Amino acid sequence: MNLIIDVGNSTAKVGIFDQHDLVEKRTFSDEEKLKAWIETHPASHAIISSVSKAARHVAAIVKNEKCYLLHHALPLPIINHYSTPTTLGVDRLAGVCGAIELFKETDTLVIDAGTCITYDFVDKQKNYFGGSISPGLKMRFKAVHTFTAKLPLVDSANAVGLIGDSTESSIQSGVINGMIAEIEGIIMRYQDKYPGLRVILCGGDTAFFENKLKASIFAAPDLVLIGLNSILIYNVNR
Repeated sequence: MNLIIDVGNSTAKVGIFDQHDLVEKRTFSDEEKLKAWIETHPASHAIISSVSKAARHVAAIVKNEKCYLLHHALPLPIINHYSTPTTLGVDRLAGVCGAIELFKETDTLVIDAGTCITYDFVDKQKNYFGGSISPGLKMRFKAVHTFTAKLPLVDSANAVGLIGDSTESSIQSGVINGMIAEIEGIIMRYQDKYPGLRVILCGGDTAFFENKLKASIFAAPDLVLIGLNSILIYNVNR
């Protein structure tokens, strides 16, 4: 069994894989509960990806001698052309590795809708070139409130019209419709350049956006876990 740990800004997502198959997954916000769960799920190999806490701190909890820490120098099943690999988020690396695990020999755009929304492209020859980063849904709502004197902090809404008839609905229309237009516009630009492009949507806001986009999207909420497992297998078999 493989133990996969993805530590985000507020929670840790954990998966147990039997080779390439995800057999169990959990989400933890409490370190002690994470530690207790790991102790009851022994694994032959493990990998840790962390965008917040130091990965070595989490590794001390895992206590697995065959534990890999994801960083820019770890061998990967992709060819990384990013010009500043030391600044590249490990979650972005895991996402594109998950993309080539799911769709081999396919040009793929990974859209991760989370705290920020990231776009990452990997071609059919497994060349990773990078992508783009922009503010996520909650960040946009917060920015509208924080950087103005009177506009309120508004929550998202599933049903939002094009024309808002109140300040609240106008902010919802601007943020949500603006983000949808951004996503669809970027997808179209990639499709113009790479016909046959596969688009994968992941991240915390996947469920919110997957039915609002006109483009053909493959929703993969476990993409980062899948990518981390593929990186682990790649290193174990080297």
